[in-house]
Amino acid sequence: MKTVLIAGATGYLGRYAVHAFKAAGYRVRVLVRDEKKLAEQGHALSPAIADQVDEVHLGDVTQPETLRGITNGVDIVFSSISLMAAKNGLTWHDVDYMGNVNLLNKAKAAGVEKFIFISVFNAEHLMKVPIVKAHEDFAAVLAASGLRYTVIRPTGYFSDLGAFLDMARSGRVYLLGNGKQRINPIHGADLAQVSVAAVEMTETDINVGGAEAFTWDEIAKLALHIIGAKPRITHLPIPMLRLGLHVLRPFMRHNTQLWDFFVSSAALTSVAPQTGTHRLADHYVALATQTD
Repeated sequence: MKTVLIAGATGYLGRYAVHAFKAAGYRVRVLVRDEKKLAEQGHALSPAIADQVDEVHLGDVTQPETLRGITNGVDIVFSSISLMAAKNGLTWHDVDYMGNVNLLNKAKAAGVEKFIFISVFNAEHLMKVPIVKAHEDFAAVLAASGLRYTVIRPTGYFSDLGAFLDMARSGRVYLLGNGKQRINPIHGADLAQVSVAAVEMTETDINVGGAEAFTWDEIAKLALHIIGAKPRITHLPIPMLRLGLHVLRPFMRHNTQLWDFFVSSAALTSVAPQTGTHRLADHYVALATQTD
């Protein structure tokens, strides 16, 4: 039985990856900072994973001394690590780049068979955005490492679109840009299946999206329909948003950089090869039912 190390296991995608690799017959080792989170449901209905985990390694990718022995006996490393909330002054470079470099160094030393890494679709158009640059800088290091690897670049997660449902509850959805750009977001369970399949693939780079493509206007209308609200949508001009981010950046560095990612992405078409079975409407209904 092969062993997979899952880094980012308590994140949205990581939780589904744990379930998918376990169901595929792998022994699952997870890297976490807080073991209590394994038994809790995660963001956007992502599942608890305590009963799916064979080994727990407590550590932090930004602290190499906590990673001793983490890849011993490991065949596959899967990493969806990313800094989403501001923490202790850490930057995207510290976590998304350097943290993954620290993990890669351990993988190379242990002779790991393959490293699977989650980056961002449309990255070539977003290299000025810190979160994307950190991911792609690591992807370049991974490509030069000598290890077998696959970089998976999803268009966007269902979990990110829960914000539309929250806005719909207030009666109005605010969109970044004109709402005409298209995206096929992917559910965590479908992306986890792609990640498991990547172990046996020869492709080093995979672009992937979900089963359905929408314009941002269509996503907003869907959220409003699920809530039962009138279709009130306000479009926020991207030049105005970029000016606002520029003004706020000295005071809210992390948050403005995160919003820079969302604003820049909203200006692009983000439709990748379609996969999976999950529908966004079903996800919205499940979210609405949970919070009712």
